[in-house]
Amino acid sequence: MLALHTAPPDSVSSGFHPERPTMVLLNPRAAGGQAAALAQPVREWLAAHAPGVALVESDSIERSRATLQCMPRSSRVVLIGGDGTLHHMLPVLLTHRLGLGVVPLGGGNDTARALGVAGMAWPQALELALRGPTRRMDVGELITPRLRVPFFSSLAAGFDAAVAMRALSGPRWLDGLPRYLWATMAELASLRTHRIRVALDGEPRYDGEALFASVLNTRSYGSGMPAVPGARVGDGKLDLLLAGPFGRVGALTMLPRLLKGTHLPHAKIHTWTFQSMQFESDRELPLAADGEPVEPLRRFEVRVRAAAVRVVSAKLPRPREAPESSLSSQPLSESAQA
Repeated sequence: MLALHTAPPDSVSSGFHPERPTMVLLNPRAAGGQAAALAQPVREWLAAHAPGVALVESDSIERSRATLQCMPRSSRVVLIGGDGTLHHMLPVLLTHRLGLGVVPLGGGNDTARALGVAGMAWPQALELALRGPTRRMDVGELITPRLRVPFFSSLAAGFDAAVAMRALSGPRWLDGLPRYLWATMAELASLRTHRIRVALDGEPRYDGEALFASVLNTRSYGSGMPAVPGARVGDGKLDLLLAGPFGRVGALTMLPRLLKGTHLPHAKIHTWTFQSMQFESDRELPLAADGEPVEPLRRFEVRVRAAAVRVVSAKLPRPREAPESSLSSQPLSESAQA
């Protein structure tokens, strides 16, 4: 979770002159409600360093989406919140081709980790979100005949989705990874495997019992667990992490390896990269997209939407991911449009 007052507002440079419509949207319910205390400091910072940029507070998904829909296409929006906030705003970011800057303030922040902004003091993160160059980021999308759910970081299916949902209702005094660990231990009591069939890019890959089968766009999920260290958010692919038929003892002994990122050599752990996945189970599985509940399903498809959204990142893009704008030329200019 990002600290609310780790650096004073005057620790960042001023002289902000936006050239495109820009808005800062704060979810006061993020971080267990702690985000509400950030509203006034952010408002004062904007008045001093980014006059003309509005701060909007909204704890309603519908009102927040409606607010973003009023922004001109190709505007930049800065979201202050966690993975859940980003997830719920993603459909509008895609349809209105909005650029995204992130000030991380939540329990998970796995998308923020992928962008290199997790743990930043909020003035530094806000400065970068407003001024920084953008790069293209892939997103995933869950697809059924009646449902489409885009996601930034992950789509968990099975045991880890059940953990994510349990974590949402966990003790408020636990945050981040400790809450996920608490939820994992609690979920072990009702652990069960599922018979699943998976095809990737049209080729059958797995048919058997599995504890979970989760799709990742980012390297981590579950508040920083390094699930697929080789995942890249701009490679045009997604990663499937599949755990075979673990029992309670096996799952418990695997947890420390997952936390350290040393789980991949295990014989019951499988990973593949793909662009499209067809998934079928013997019964409905719990699902969670970016840690947010999705209705249980037996059959679904997942596809990558390559380079679907423009994001501000503190990390240098890989050679094939050239940045779309440069801070050294114009503070908020973004030459390429979606």
